[in-house]
Amino acid sequence: MHPNSLKSVLPKKHKAPSFQLSARGRWSTWPAFASGQTVLKNHKPCCAPEERMPSNKQALLTIPKPRYLEQLESYLRKELQYLDLTQRNAQELRLQPYREIFEFFIDNFKTYKPLLSAIKNEYEATLAHQKETIRALEPLKAMVTTVSEECSQQILALQEKEKVEINMLKQEKQHLLKFIDDMKEEKSSLQTQVERLQTSVAEEYTRYLNEHGARKLLLAKLNDMHNEQLNVKQRQVQDVKGEDVVKLTLALKIARQDLTKTQVKLNAMIADYGDVVPRREFESLEKKYSDLQQEMETLKKDFDQLHKEYQTLLEIQRETAEERDNFFTELQQAQRSCTPRPNWAKCSEVIPGGADRWGCLAEGKTSDQLVDVLLEEIGTRLLKEMNVFPGRTGKRPVLPEFFLSYLQKRYGDTSAMEWSYTLYENMGLCPSNHVMSSFYNILTGKVGEEQYHIQNQLISNLQKELAACDSSNSGSLTSEQFRMALREAFPLKRRGSIQELIDASRYQLDSTEDLIDYKSLFKEDEEGNPEPFVAKIRSQYVREKQEYLRELRNNLGDLKEVNAEDLKAAFCTIDPDIDGQTLDTYIGLVYEVGREQTDQEVVPVDTALERLLAGDVRRVGPAAREESKTDCVGEYGDFQY
Repeated sequence: MHPNSLKSVLPKKHKAPSFQLSARGRWSTWPAFASGQTVLKNHKPCCAPEERMPSNKQALLTIPKPRYLEQLESYLRKELQYLDLTQRNAQELRLQPYREIFEFFIDNFKTYKPLLSAIKNEYEATLAHQKETIRALEPLKAMVTTVSEECSQQILALQEKEKVEINMLKQEKQHLLKFIDDMKEEKSSLQTQVERLQTSVAEEYTRYLNEHGARKLLLAKLNDMHNEQLNVKQRQVQDVKGEDVVKLTLALKIARQDLTKTQVKLNAMIADYGDVVPRREFESLEKKYSDLQQEMETLKKDFDQLHKEYQTLLEIQRETAEERDNFFTELQQAQRSCTPRPNWAKCSEVIPGGADRWGCLAEGKTSDQLVDVLLEEIGTRLLKEMNVFPGRTGKRPVLPEFFLSYLQKRYGDTSAMEWSYTLYENMGLCPSNHVMSSFYNILTGKVGEEQYHIQNQLISNLQKELAACDSSNSGSLTSEQFRMALREAFPLKRRGSIQELIDASRYQLDSTEDLIDYKSLFKEDEEGNPEPFVAKIRSQYVREKQEYLRELRNNLGDLKEVNAEDLKAAFCTIDPDIDGQTLDTYIGLVYEVGREQTDQEVVPVDTALERLLAGDVRRVGPAAREESKTDCVGEYGDFQY
């Protein structure tokens, strides 16, 4: 290899490594060729191969590298030292010296030059394709960054706007509370004035009564004095004038009659008007009382209006908080669903009919619908290729029958009975063990087998919701995220039940921690007993079913027996959202017969409730009342599944 052939590739200050052949006129394959050229020292013909092995290895290690290989390595080191690796395209700069070394090989190995050139071209084409792919993905990366920034800005703007509104509402609330306090103080002051005025009126009334009594006494004294004066005057006149005694007696009698009439009239007037106050004072007091009463009614109306406005503001604040939570949930769902869209055009290569048929199938459909279409096409193709379909078994046996059959097949009829009695007695002695108590309840018919599977399905759905909220896959969630996941998994649970689950999830945490290790909540001990969190889910399942059946019993009223129509009407009343299929399932649990045989049969109400309690009976729609209820146990049984 001559230096003049590398002028366009190598810098001027470096020379291309010189061409070096081996002693036999071919390229050196060091160190593989050394085994045939090494002269062994101190060779003993009689020694074993194991004894000669170290000396052979030592001889191989003493063979030097070919000169051309050393020159290439030296050239590569120098080129790498001259590079500025702080630049953005440092990896491409590092690749250039390796390309030059590879071109040296291609130029010197004339025999392998076409193959090596093809390999190099293929790698160059692959690198160019990868660069084009990266360059095409750059705008998508920028768009994702822009969308993320816009979402963050919108969230911040919503938070700022909400913060301002909340502050305004708080200030207005404080102002209204202060105004209410002022109104209460004013009302108290007016009430005090009314009480003072009532006391004053009572005092005036007492004073008038006293004056009335004194006036009566004074009038009686005046009448007595007047009668005495008349008697004295009559005696004087009689003594002086010597008038007729008969005439004087008649005049005295008439005078006394007139006095009696006057006294009766005066007593009647005193009796009628003795308790009357002066009209001027009465009108003044009546006017004051009317003004105070009107002012009090006005203040009461204002207070009621302010109370209504305060309740309205509280409702608006609650709706705003719910709307904020919904926006946050939608944002999280949007962030989780922001994945690259698949290239559905590739499906045309595997669908019969090609691109035309796929275009007709995919027109106007969403990604979820396209997946269904693709699965239908694949399933149809598989059905066409199948010549035999597996047969279906009959009705699945219940667990007690299957368990006895298993023991008989495993241990024989005699031992099977011994095993069954032993297991039955031991399981009855261990009610605290979840697995054994569940198995015992199913074997004895206290609960149905489907309850076990339904509860496991509820727990599995909750695990999926928690994992979906854990976008970082850290195994931990905040209290708010945990609450939202519980709401998604159990939309019909009341707030009190959700809070019970949150409290059960934090039984091992400090009060200051906000992260919940949700994966550890589903662990079990060596005996299969779950953590308190899972136990609380199962107990709530039983409690909610008992509450549901209690509402059903109350709706049936005083009925002792019930038929299918009455039971359906009761279910529809307490659970308006129940569908026909679920309703038929519940009716089938009660009558233990097919749907067409339930119309003419009646069963005792207690028997119907016991059968429903043993099966999987749950509320389909939301309850009419949201307030929490106490645990209802006792009437339909009290057990933990």
